[in-house]
Amino acid sequence: MYTLYITNKNYSSWSLRPWVLMQEKAIAFTEQLIPFPETSSWETFRDFAPNGKVPCLHDDDLIVWDSLAIVEYLAEHHSGIWPVDRIARAWARSVTAEMHSGFSTIRQECGMNCGVRIQLHQTTPALQRDLDRLNEIWAEGLNRFGGPFLTGSEFTAVDAFFCPLAKPTGGNRFPRPNLQSSPPRDLYPATPFPQIDAGMGSRRAPRNLARSGTRARKFSGWGGIDRSQTIDSLRSMS
Repeated sequence: MYTLYITNKNYSSWSLRPWVLMQEKAIAFTEQLIPFPETSSWETFRDFAPNGKVPCLHDDDLIVWDSLAIVEYLAEHHSGIWPVDRIARAWARSVTAEMHSGFSTIRQECGMNCGVRIQLHQTTPALQRDLDRLNEIWAEGLNRFGGPFLTGSEFTAVDAFFCPLAKPTGGNRFPRPNLQSSPPRDLYPATPFPQIDAGMGSRRAPRNLARSGTRARKFSGWGGIDRSQTIDSLRSMS
């Protein structure tokens, strides 16, 4: 029986990825949600993950850490994790690895928080490059393989890696004005992803984020957001 160790899905797209894949593929597992600690997460997460990060999958005594390694491990034991078609599978693996290792500016400037909407004062050139590349991937996958998912008719690992950036219940994770082929809001209507807003587990809001009904905020640079705390959270996920 699998045990998946994750942290708050509201803030952790890395935790969300194997979780939503296993949910969608009906792979039975026990969820162990470990909230972000007030201080460094290293010692807390080291209790179950050798690298001190989330997500981490336990298969009885066997431990697999890092989101991409977890996906590949699941693919060895379950069908449908990757596309069946060889060309679609190669493309899916390539862009999944790109999401796993790239898009650093999106991560830094548009961190995930399902409960907050932030309006950027400006889009930096580095962010625009990430957005343009993301848009290319959306367009190529949907047009090349026919949709409704990125590599065709079935939800696979590539969708699990990209769906946190196209959250159906709240639109896209960040504003992308004047971009064509943006992912439709109903790209993932049949997955468990729309349900997570009602099932986040611990929803402790960061001390530095607005509470009580704030739906949109202006943001310029890091402003009032504690950049060091945000980066520390990113470092605790893989």
